[in-house]
This record gives sequence, structure tokens and C-alpha cells, in this order.
Amino acid sequence: MRHIFWAGDSTVACNKFATYPQTGIAQAFDRYCAEDVVICNHAVNGRSTKSFIDESRLATIYDEITAGDYLFIQFGHNDEKINDPTRYTDPHGEFIVNLGKFVNVARNKKAHPVFITSVERRLFDENGKLKPSEHTEYVLGMKEAGEKFDVPVVDLFTMSRDFLEKTGDEDSKKYYMNLAPCEASWAPEGKTDNSHLKYEGAMLYAGMIAKGLTQLGNPYSTLIAGENLISFTSAIETNG
Repeated sequence: MRHIFWAGDSTVACNKFATYPQTGIAQAFDRYCAEDVVICNHAVNGRSTKSFIDESRLATIYDEITAGDYLFIQFGHNDEKINDPTRYTDPHGEFIVNLGKFVNVARNKKAHPVFITSVERRLFDENGKLKPSEHTEYVLGMKEAGEKFDVPVVDLFTMSRDFLEKTGDEDSKKYYMNLAPCEASWAPEGKTDNSHLKYEGAMLYAGMIAKGLTQLGNPYSTLIAGENLISFTSAIETNG
């Protein structure tokens, strides 16, 4: 069996019934995988590259990952928390240094690292136009790290942002939690949630990652099942 170890935040993490219908991307990703691929999801809500490392979560992955496995590295949302010194990283400084530590863990164990840029938030202005992103510098930082450490990058940020611009404010709501304050007790401070995903959104964006991996070629494309992936994921993007 081959294993995909996934390090990331709440947009990727596994959810239990208490946060239903919230679904992390890694929860849906195994639907796209070949039969010999197992997902080992180490993503945890609220973590940045800094806090993930500081809590020894990367050390746990080091103990478990083996030759021929894959380490998917998907951070950015919480590295942006400039008012929280336990999580914040400079996008062109410590963020890149930390990403290098994830790469070292994979390569020291003869596994394959992959960078995945952050999924975009569903934030539109009063005219229905997608707002400028808070992720931009971290996306650039991850691409810079990809070049520095010779790691392939699946640019989920660009794919998800393009999708949101095409789909628009109203039609994109079904993919995100987008809860009214009365709908769930876990909506933070009674606010609507335009960052986390429902099952439909997790399937949508997992499919985009799967497409990105197929475009990288061997060995990454061998993780994905089926010859009709592009037409299947395009149908999801078009029809939901």
C-alpha cells in the first residue's frame, strides 16, 4: 500500500458528527485515489506551519512515513494570523523555512513531498465581485519554496479562485458552510463561515487537486484512479 500523509489546517482536516456538514478536503480525496492508496490525515483545525511543527505533529509524521509514501503540505490560512505569535509566519521568511522542514521529513524517509496552495475563501463584495485575497503572499511564498526545494506545487488557490469568480456569490454558497448564526453553534462568534466546506465543496476541490496531480505526471499521477477524471471533475465544477 502507498500512503498519502496530509499536513494542514481545518480546510483539510477530518470532521466528526459535531461539525456536520463541514467536510475537509482530505476526507473527500480518497474518492479519487487508486485502490492501493491510503490517506493518513494529520491535518488539525487552526494550525499553521509554525504551530504544527511546535506541537510535534511533524515529528509524528516523521515516525510513520516510509519510502514511497507522499507528504501533502497544505498551509496558509493560519500562517496569516499576524496577531497570534504562536501561529503567524512571514510569507517570504519563516513560512518558507518551515515548508523546508516538511520537505526534509519527506526526503529523509525517501517519500515524495507535494505543496498544495490554500483553497480560496468565498468572500464577495456588495457588487458580487470576489474580493482581493488574503492568501496571495502565502501562495507566492509556497511557489517560491517549490522552486527553492524543487517540490511540485498543485495550485489549488488559483483553481478555486477561478471557480468562485466564474460561479458567483449565490451559486457558490452550496459548496461552503456559509452558515447563518442560528444554524450551528460552532459558527465562530455567530459569524457566517465562508472558509470551511460542505461535502460538495470538499469533493469539488479534492477533484481539482486530483487533476493537478495527473498533470504533474509520474509518480504523482499514479495516485489517481480512472481515465475519465478530467471529464468527471469538470462535470462537478459545472453542475455541482
